[in-house]
Amino acid sequence: MIMSGNTEVLNQQLFDVIKKSLWNDGAAKADEAIFREMTTHTIAPLAAPILPELSLTPELFSAWDDAVVKTVVKYRKYLRQQSFLPVSVPYVILKGTAAAQYYPYPEYRVMGDIDIMTRREDHEKACAMMLADGYTEISEENYKWHREFIKNGISVEVHAYFAVLNNQEYAKYLDHLIVDHINSSHLLPDLVNGLVVLEHISHHLEDGLGLRQIIDWMMFVHRCLPDEQWPEFREMAQHIGLEKLAVVLTRMCEMYLGLPERGWCADADEALCEKLMAYILSCGNFGRKAKIDDALYHGNTLTKFKTAKVTLGILQQRGVLNWPAAQRHPVLRPLAWMYQVGRYLKRGVFRPHPIGQLKAELAVSRQLDVLFDSLGVKRLTKGIAKYDEYKKS
Repeated sequence: MIMSGNTEVLNQQLFDVIKKSLWNDGAAKADEAIFREMTTHTIAPLAAPILPELSLTPELFSAWDDAVVKTVVKYRKYLRQQSFLPVSVPYVILKGTAAAQYYPYPEYRVMGDIDIMTRREDHEKACAMMLADGYTEISEENYKWHREFIKNGISVEVHAYFAVLNNQEYAKYLDHLIVDHINSSHLLPDLVNGLVVLEHISHHLEDGLGLRQIIDWMMFVHRCLPDEQWPEFREMAQHIGLEKLAVVLTRMCEMYLGLPERGWCADADEALCEKLMAYILSCGNFGRKAKIDDALYHGNTLTKFKTAKVTLGILQQRGVLNWPAAQRHPVLRPLAWMYQVGRYLKRGVFRPHPIGQLKAELAVSRQLDVLFDSLGVKRLTKGIAKYDEYKKS
């Protein structure tokens, strides 16, 4: 995660484009490398308002403009499908458009899937409504955290539980908070919505998270967390163990991405902010760049192997994903962890300089352990709020 001089120049140009795009602040220039970097972080369309100012070649302008148009078309398709979900029980929208609402131009925020959460007692009804409307279920059988459906090329996740945090009590608090605020608008109050954005960063940080999710947080903070609002949000963030992450993320956005300064994060550890930004830049959207960097990718993987139970679970999950025979034949799935062990061994033996590579991966793993522990997001086990059937008081 050490940056070379050329990388530092590229990163500064990237920050300049983001600041100019979102805040109309300063000057910016871009080239093919900046376009690729922003694409890797799924934020290239954010530059749409300033493309004519970037002195792009005709070919690059055309490619960038095409990316913007595709994003806007998908956003409208996504918004239409979300507006006509066949779910008549109460539910709330998470992430996606709920995060995009804080952007100056929501249609330039790249969309992934649609996430909704119902009350516990309504979850199965909601899933049945999706199937009756022609959606195809693509989630694993008996996967009860959420169920995933697809139609018209758009994935919809229907959640029974949402929060994945350091312990079950944190997760239970956030899940209850979400359910308590389900209403006819299908939108959460701003502060609860901000907790969802913060949890999403915490949830995926170990896997490698890019700038799109960080900018989601930044735009929420800009719109909803002035100094006078921080005490109320701080108390909520403390209930899920993420107060420090909120403070560090916000100061980092001020330092690098142009977020106007506020008092409540002024005392954040700026060295920690610097390390966090370097890690985020090295990962790309959901680890897209980290998978190219062997030491970072495998070092990140090593941070997860902390207990026998966690290790077996990771091996089993990845074994199913990587073993086509287990996907075709359910009888083989219990052996998927063995397949994955063999896969790791084979990769280790046939890699160039396997001992040196392993040492590099262990060094990265130790660095990441320190970073995640400092932020309060390291998890030995995932706390999911599997509470009794919800009854509204």
